[in-house]
Amino acid sequence: MSTPVKIPMPLRVPELAPSLGRVLVPRRLEEPWVPLDDIREELATRVMEIGGEARAAAGRDERDKVLEALSRRAWLAAWDAAVRRVVDRAARRVRTPRRRRRRLLLAGSEKRAIAARLAAGGETLVAALDALDAVAGRVRDASVLDKGAHADWQEALRTAARRLEAAWLALETQVEDERREWAAEIDAVAHWRPPLWPLIALWTPVAVLLVWLGFVLGGYLPAPSWLAAWLGF
Repeated sequence: MSTPVKIPMPLRVPELAPSLGRVLVPRRLEEPWVPLDDIREELATRVMEIGGEARAAAGRDERDKVLEALSRRAWLAAWDAAVRRVVDRAARRVRTPRRRRRRLLLAGSEKRAIAARLAAGGETLVAALDALDAVAGRVRDASVLDKGAHADWQEALRTAARRLEAAWLALETQVEDERREWAAEIDAVAHWRPPLWPLIALWTPVAVLLVWLGFVLGGYLPAPSWLAAWLGF
């Protein structure tokens, strides 16, 4: 009895945009404390790009490239890049005037703490990507008879997109929490003014010298011999 021929299941990449929700179309009552829209748009664009790369590979029947384009690694790379940019922007938002920067600049430990808090909302995304990774292993060798594995893979992709939306919304919420956390420092920076005594100490002798020179040139005060000789009096 001959062994039946195993025909690989063609991989069809689902449309991810509807599952991205507010990563694509934000709905807010007010703008966030830290500008985030460019980062959000870049994140959404990257997800759409990896979906496009996977569809192109599927059109060429390159199964491994389809799965690699939409792998756990690709999703996490997009998410981690977005989180890093938000962390850097939030850290800069708690900024100080240049002369105080060495004393009040965020320490490495503080920046790492901000990063941990901002990334905390990605836990459900990581869990969804772990599930996607497991399903991808099944669908890699799925035949046309394994329709369940293919459907599970498509649903795992949609779930990953929905969890990405949830992670982004949690990140936006945490950014607002950071504003409250650093409110006192931000207010102090906003009201800081450079001390005036260096300016006074520098310019007072200069002003006195200029006034004296004006009186000398105006004939109200006698000119010292060295000045008279230099000016040709």
